[in-house]
This record gives sequence, structure tokens and C-alpha cells, in this order.
Amino acid sequence: MSTRKGADQPTSAGGYSYSRGWRQFSRLVLHPGLRLLIKCRWQGQENIPKTGGIILAPNHMSYVDWATIALFSDGYAHRYPVFMIKSPIFEVKVIGPMMYKFGQLPVYRGRGDAGLVLKQAEQALQDGAAVIVYPEGTATRDPGLWPMVGKTGAARLALTTGAPVIPIAQWGAQHILPYGTSKPHLFPRKTVRMVAGPPVDLSAYAGQRLGASTLRAATADIMADITALLAGLRQETPPAVPYDPAAAAELPDGGTDGGSSPSTPSSPSSPSSPSSPSDPGDA
Repeated sequence: MSTRKGADQPTSAGGYSYSRGWRQFSRLVLHPGLRLLIKCRWQGQENIPKTGGIILAPNHMSYVDWATIALFSDGYAHRYPVFMIKSPIFEVKVIGPMMYKFGQLPVYRGRGDAGLVLKQAEQALQDGAAVIVYPEGTATRDPGLWPMVGKTGAARLALTTGAPVIPIAQWGAQHILPYGTSKPHLFPRKTVRMVAGPPVDLSAYAGQRLGASTLRAATADIMADITALLAGLRQETPPAVPYDPAAAAELPDGGTDGGSSPSTPSSPSSPSSPSSPSDPGDA
């Protein structure tokens, strides 16, 4: 990653850099605006280390929940969020250079250097960053909005760097901007509830070769912790088997594979029940 360097922009030997001044600017602009638009109900601050590299792994339901996790991470846990974001946003005039100044990481799809973002994320973690990785890779396609089968980016980063994975569940952002729509529902103000759990126990995989089976098993552990937290927020029982979009795509009738009911998800406050600049990637 290349950025302009200045006196307020620390740069590590591995190339990860950001501007302290621009980060402070983002706080001054985003925090008040987001708090005017949403009601926040946060829990679990004690589970998020105050220093050192960490991986924050939230569920993903809406293209607006990048904003809610950013506010949760920085405004509540006091850890500035570093997202892994699809690369086209970095090519947009004005916005792209700002993303670099904020220290965000571009994810390149379909290129030979696609794995570079993981190296940059490793460097950011070594520099003490709070890296946001959506383990599902995109907004869930589960009909009940439960977490899907995860991709292995978060597990690979954790097992490579030793950084703790903090599972995070959120509920409410989907009422602001349902997936597949472009018109946000801002009023009346929606409540977004979010909880961070203790670090995922990945000790069973320490020292193992990072083959496919190890990464899938570690990813399943991460997703299980996120799902359990979400079940607590929703006060509902999650599916016995997580939704697998790859398996669902193979079904001839286009139906689900039994991982979740197609019914409308209920709100945690009732027993019955965008778009964002980019969709942060899983790499």
C-alpha cells in the first residue's frame, strides 16, 4: 500500500501507515452524526483488549453495519477500526485517498496480489491495530439473518499472528438498510444492539499446519461464538446447521439446505416479529 507520508503519518517497516490527524477528523465527523441517527445499546467492553493487535469479527447483515461496528469499536471500545475494504473504493477521487489516510486496507479481487491484504493486515496487527474482519465475507444470505458458514480469513490471520479474535454480534442495522435495498430507513431512529464476547479459544490449533481442515475448523469455532452471542441478543434459538450459500446454490429448486427457516426474523424487542461505501471483504 502506498500513501503520502507526513509528520503525522506513522509508517511501519512493512508499509502499514495512517494519519493521526485524519483519524481524529473522522471521529469528529462520524461519531456525532451516527449517534444522531441510531440508538446504541453496547455490551462487552471488558472483553476487548485496550492495547495490542486484535481481530474484531462481527456478523454481517446490512451494508450499513460497517458504520455501527466502527462506532462500537472506536466510540465504545476506544479501538480505531481498520477495515478490509473492496479495492474500487480506493480508486474514487477524494474518498480513496482518505481511506488510505485512515489506515484502511484494500482487498483486491481476481488479481495475483489478492493475498497482499492479508500481509498488510498482519503488519497492522503487529503494529497494534484493531482489524475488522467479517468472517462471512459479505452480508448473510440466511433467510433468518443468522450467520452463515464463514470464510477462513479471520482464522488465518489469528493463527498466523497470534492476535485474539473477539466475536461480536449485532442486531438492528438491518432495519436501517435491509440487504438488497438502497433506501435507508432512518426515522424513527432505530436501535442497534451489539455485544462483544471473550476471545475465541483457538488454542487447539496452535502449532498445527494451516491446511484447509485446520482453517475450516477454527473458522467454525469463530462462527459458533458469534452465533451464540447473536442468539442471546435476539433471545431466539439459531439453526442447528449454519446456512451454506455454496450448498444452497447447488439445490435444483433454489431452496435452502435446511440451515434456517425462511420465515422473517423476529426483533429482540418483540417475540414475533446501501448502500455503504463498500462491502468489507474477508480476503
